[in-house]
Amino acid sequence: MNRKSPVYLNALRAFEASERHGSFSGAAEELNVTAAAVGQMVRGLEEWLGMPLFHRSATGKTRLTPTENAERALPDIRAGLDRLGMGLDRLREFSTGGILNVAVSPAFAAKWLLPRIDRFQMRCPETDIRLETSLKLVDYKAHGIDIGVRYGDGTWPGLVAEKLMEEEIFPVCSPSFPDATGFAEPGDLARTTLIHDLSVDPAIGFVTWDMWLRAAGVREGQAQRGMRIDNSGAVLQAAIEGRGVALARSILARDDLAAGRLQRLFSEVLVPSKLAYYVVYRPEYSSLPKLRTFRDWLVEEAAAYQT
Repeated sequence: MNRKSPVYLNALRAFEASERHGSFSGAAEELNVTAAAVGQMVRGLEEWLGMPLFHRSATGKTRLTPTENAERALPDIRAGLDRLGMGLDRLREFSTGGILNVAVSPAFAAKWLLPRIDRFQMRCPETDIRLETSLKLVDYKAHGIDIGVRYGDGTWPGLVAEKLMEEEIFPVCSPSFPDATGFAEPGDLARTTLIHDLSVDPAIGFVTWDMWLRAAGVREGQAQRGMRIDNSGAVLQAAIEGRGVALARSILARDDLAAGRLQRLFSEVLVPSKLAYYVVYRPEYSSLPKLRTFRDWLVEEAAAYQT
């Protein structure tokens, strides 16, 4: 092994991902950089090697095709990158400090995690939290995520999922909302502005207004109009500002209810969610001390929150 040779690790990752995706843009999305940056890294590697790695087609074909020499080298490159990753993971097993990459939805971050994160920082000042907030289910391996909290049915291939909190779904509005005092029965909601939460797919069991109204004994077809928002935190904020009546998720709404920013309507109608919050992480990271500490802290906070 020539240890004096330049080591183009990022360029090798860019090359390998580009071949696997068949494009610089696909590799860029995985590596969280621009397609131009991926192309530049690949060209730099080609210049250092003195040979092309992909066929440059003049026929307008968009999928990258590796050269014969590049294709022969790819198995060794992939094996080497995998071994490097395993080595880094092994080093991380002994670390109690550094950065912990955590993935959560924007609403869960704003309404539950961030108001409590100071308590974790006081317990583990040597660990820095880096939050990845997205409505999409990020690829933990591709994005370097250590642990996260997901809302769903607990089935995510390749990840350990441990139930953290269950919840209930119910309507809420601002105490100063003009129509609030006139709601005598659930059917009265049909004459006001309803705020619809589009952040979770109803196909997996997410409770919609139609579903809640049916559970409350209201006939179908009365919940089609209103405001539609693709962020559960923004749904609650719209209700706080008096924009209408929102269908709240109890975990996200609890602090706003306790502070008097929201009030619950028709508390006698109980509609539990089929979905729940889960702590999720890659099984190969289960022994990381800082991951275990953060996971245990989440469980403690969730238990205290639901008592």
